[in-house]
Amino acid sequence: MGKVLRFEFQVPDPEQAIEFYSNSFGWKFEKMHGPQDYWFIITGNSDKPGIDGGLMKSLDGATRTTNSIGVTSIDNYLEKVVENGGNVVVPKTTIPGMGYFAYCTDNQGLLFGVSEVNTEAR
Repeated sequence: MGKVLRFEFQVPDPEQAIEFYSNSFGWKFEKMHGPQDYWFIITGNSDKPGIDGGLMKSLDGATRTTNSIGVTSIDNYLEKVVENGGNVVVPKTTIPGMGYFAYCTDNQGLLFGVSEVNTEAR
């Protein structure tokens, strides 16, 4: 593991971003059901190189892009992040039926996500 799985855009106005990226690049957006508005971004055909992403409203109004790294055990990798001088800024969070994610910063303050796929997550 350790490969970048997806990117995430956090923006003040998701609908405006959806219109921009749909019209500019032909991306498709699928709204996910859940307590917070979140859209999957499909950037192209799965048989072509590249990654897909996600879109959400920024909770603090800032615009940012975050890359998420796939891991086999989120608990183990969160420990490694801290051991190597990073910080966990959003703790392990469950996405029922999909897995777990957390946000961290590296030892220089760069924000990134970690994600464990686990269809039995509750």
